[in-house]
Amino acid sequence: MKIVIIGPAHPLRGGIADTNESFCDALLAMGHQASIVSFSKQYPALFFPGKTQYSTDPKPEKLNIYSWINSINPISWFSTAQKINELNPDLIIVRYWLPFLAPSLGTIARRINTSSILIAMCDNVIPHEKRIGDHLLTKYFTRSFDAFITLSKTTYSELDGFTKNPKAYFPHPINNNLGEKIPKTLAQEKLKLNSHYKYLLFFGLIRKYKGLDLSLEALAIALKKDENLRLLVVGEFYEDPDRYHQIITNLGIEDQVIIVNQFVPTAEIKYYFSAADLVVQTYHTASQSGITQIAYNFDSPILVTDVGGLSEVVGHQKHGYVSKKDPREIAHWILDFFTYQRFEKYSANVADEKQKYSWLSFSEKVINLASQIAKD
Repeated sequence: MKIVIIGPAHPLRGGIADTNESFCDALLAMGHQASIVSFSKQYPALFFPGKTQYSTDPKPEKLNIYSWINSINPISWFSTAQKINELNPDLIIVRYWLPFLAPSLGTIARRINTSSILIAMCDNVIPHEKRIGDHLLTKYFTRSFDAFITLSKTTYSELDGFTKNPKAYFPHPINNNLGEKIPKTLAQEKLKLNSHYKYLLFFGLIRKYKGLDLSLEALAIALKKDENLRLLVVGEFYEDPDRYHQIITNLGIEDQVIIVNQFVPTAEIKYYFSAADLVVQTYHTASQSGITQIAYNFDSPILVTDVGGLSEVVGHQKHGYVSKKDPREIAHWILDFFTYQRFEKYSANVADEKQKYSWLSFSEKVINLASQIAKD
């Protein structure tokens, strides 16, 4: 089968780009002819909150990546659709995660030859950070697809407000480029961390909806009973970091929080997850999160809040914890983890569970869905 994935890929950085590359790699391994149509310009610099949109990682081998789409230039939307039609794919999968991209991606979808099966793969339908016009933009995007794939049950339910076409929920797989975990002592030595302390890891781009404030407040509470706790905050701030520095100062935990305000290259991710004892994802809102799957790759126990689809893949007191969005309850579970030495048990459970989250398994489900659509 000839397949085109439409969405970001190298040299663009980020979790969605990484997953598109892993997805394409899995399709190639299955014997399909797969490629990625990416962006020449994804976000205008004025609208991009980070330092750079581009990766320092090497280009993935064997992948055909075409950077054709300019998100703010309609001429490129029409030319991209024409080029895709010339490729004559059997199946086109369009990633959707932000209403800002609905005009470009929705217009391209409208101009695809009717002989191609068109599936939208939705990371989000209703964005975490809402803006006027989001609903209308998403409505525009969803009108041209034969079927939809979501990575969480929450997003699956949200689609009901936009389409009656077939949809399927396939859990978010684990990327295949993350590497293997390394001994904790070596990882901590690499990061210049004192092995005397117990480390919590808050990883990923820092945005308001991800709830770093909850992790900081929970840490302050937990420190009253265990002064050896430390919180690693690792990721580029996509909002003013002064807000969090003020919270840290007000809580009096300046010496217990280590901030690494930078986007972490893929090759270095293993050090942070291998060095940490417990990954904390104290989100205020969520659909699903690629951070959970990164944690699974490294057999890392996880604490998540009970929002969106986070609890769909984390078994409470099995792989970690599912907590209310309450700093006191979060602190309770953090203390439970260390007091009763849960690491080995929960890590072993994560290692067993992660076997089901492969991109090959995911790709097989997508191909089966496309085959069913073709029959219908």
